[in-house]
Amino acid sequence: MSRILLLLMALLMVSCQFLSNENKIVSEAQTAVENPLVNFDWLLGKWQRNNEDPGKETFENWIKISPTEYTGIGFTMQANDTVKQEQIRLIQKNKQWLLEVKTLEDTKATSFKMISFSKDTFTCENNDIDFPNRIKYWKNGTKINASVAGGDFEIAFEFEKL
Repeated sequence: MSRILLLLMALLMVSCQFLSNENKIVSEAQTAVENPLVNFDWLLGKWQRNNEDPGKETFENWIKISPTEYTGIGFTMQANDTVKQEQIRLIQKNKQWLLEVKTLEDTKATSFKMISFSKDTFTCENNDIDFPNRIKYWKNGTKINASVAGGDFEIAFEFEKL
C-alpha cells in the first residue's frame, strides 16, 4: 500500500511540474506576441523601388528613433515633382506593435496592428478599412519587399538600397 501511495505522490509531483512548464511556455508565447522585443533594423536606410511604372521613381527612407519606434517617409516622383508622399511609423504602444501610415491628404494616421513577425518580416492588418487592409514587409537578401493588399487586389513593391 505504501508503494502505491509513494508512486501516486511521485506521479502527482511529475504532472504538476509538467503543467507548470506548460503554463510557462504558453505565458512566454503570449508575452512575445503582446510585447515582442524585435529588431526591425533591416528596414533602415534609403531605398528605391525597382519595379515602379516607367517615368516614376518611388523611395522609402527609414530611421530608428528608439528600440520601440522607427519612422519612415515614402514618396513618388514624376517629372521632378512629388506626386505622392506618406509618413510611416512603426511603433510599439501598449505592448503591441503598430504600423501607422499618413498621407498628405489624411488628417490623421491610419493604424495597422502587427499580426505576425519574425527576424526579417512582419505583417500588419486593419480590417476596418477596404484598401489596403494588410501591409507586409520582408527582407529579401539585400532588398526589401512590401505588399499592400485588400480583398483580391494586391500591389507588390521591391526596393533596393541606395
